[in-house]
Amino acid sequence: MLLLAAAFLVAFVLLLYMVSPLISPKPLALPGAHVVVTGGSSGIGKCIAIECYKQGAFITLVARNEDKLLQAKKEIEKHSVNDKQVVLCISVDVSQDYSQVENVIKQAQEKLGPVDMLVNCAGMSLAGKFEDLEVSTFEVKPYNVYVTVAYPPDTDTPGFAEENKTKPLETRLISETTSVCKPEQVAKQIVKDAIQGNFNSSIGSDGYMLSSLTCGMAPVTSITEGLQQVVTMGLFRTIALFYLGSFDSIVRRCMMQRAKSEIADKTA
Repeated sequence: MLLLAAAFLVAFVLLLYMVSPLISPKPLALPGAHVVVTGGSSGIGKCIAIECYKQGAFITLVARNEDKLLQAKKEIEKHSVNDKQVVLCISVDVSQDYSQVENVIKQAQEKLGPVDMLVNCAGMSLAGKFEDLEVSTFEVKPYNVYVTVAYPPDTDTPGFAEENKTKPLETRLISETTSVCKPEQVAKQIVKDAIQGNFNSSIGSDGYMLSSLTCGMAPVTSITEGLQQVVTMGLFRTIALFYLGSFDSIVRRCMMQRAKSEIADKTA
């Protein structure tokens, strides 16, 4: 009976392995593809544009600051692989009127053709305590369009430097438990996952563990990915509990330190 169950399990896994390529999206060929990058004048967005350009793509950079756009354009063009490649710069604030964004996309498509990949890197993190943030700061396959959600770690970008200016002590200490990644490394992984049509894009072992633990009802790119999530969920949850214990300890120490400071201020 045990041998029969084992044989059935092996046959089932082999069947899933054979069916997997049928449900996986077709990888995107970047040579000649049109890639639109919002927030492409600096940080991860600019590095993603460079990585795509290195692989032969045509790039449309969208950002607010025209001077930074032109500077990024010159930097990206240094990585061309053929004379036909183009870097188009469009200055617009994508957080404003949607009609402006729509016109930008139309303008880009008229010059470089239909958009094959859209990379949304515009915006920045607003670090602070939940109760101190204003309400105004919160915003909330039929057509063969695939979405890749990237979970970049702390990355050495201008946005991260700005974020650190208002980051609470607890958050900063937790953030410092891991290293800061280079934007080129993060961009390379995001482009790789986007080309393959992967729904999740994570960096490093911590990122992979976190994406598996939070997969919930998220779609899978392949049966293999789904099996990996099922098999590793228990182990990753155990490891995560140790992480949570460490983070809770940091928060408690900060609270005690803050309470002592308040008492000292009152008695002074």
